[in-house]
Amino acid sequence: MAFVTGDMERTVRFWRDLLGMRLVYASGRPGYRQYFFSVSDRDFVSFFEWPEARRVAYRRHGSPATGPMTFDHVSIGVADREALYRVSDLLAAADMPVSDVVDHGFVLSVYTYDPNGIPLEFTCNAPGIDIHRQPMFDDPDGPPSVHEGPDPIPDRWPEPEPLPDDERVTILGEGWEHFSSPPDDR
Repeated sequence: MAFVTGDMERTVRFWRDLLGMRLVYASGRPGYRQYFFSVSDRDFVSFFEWPEARRVAYRRHGSPATGPMTFDHVSIGVADREALYRVSDLLAAADMPVSDVVDHGFVLSVYTYDPNGIPLEFTCNAPGIDIHRQPMFDDPDGPPSVHEGPDPIPDRWPEPEPLPDDERVTILGEGWEHFSSPPDDR
């Protein structure tokens, strides 16, 4: 996930120091800055700093909205109920807005906002429930796709023709120069 901030200092203080996510890459120069925080061994939350960016207004998580939208809120899983209460305690101690723990039946959740106004939810499985292993559907009027079950259905999309190796192109992007010389073929 890549977000925008107008204040990288506050963003680092929240994501790294309060939430405990490691800052694993920081790149910047006049007029450009992008930082990456490790969410897991494979996933990052990234922020571009755009000095003219303004904090978004609070909007309650999951409340219907109109107009152009890109997402409602970001949900980040934690290990268990103790970890969820730890996040809640950290947020409260930092005087950040934080909900009570909400029991949705399948997950327990805590809702908050980062310093940029990005709505966040932290979740853990409800005791004895794991919808990853045992999905549950309760929408009798849902679209036909939901009634086909949880598993991907093969052949719904065209199978791509793989590009031959000699036609594959990789272009250099921001940051490559910090890790190696220009690659001949990665």
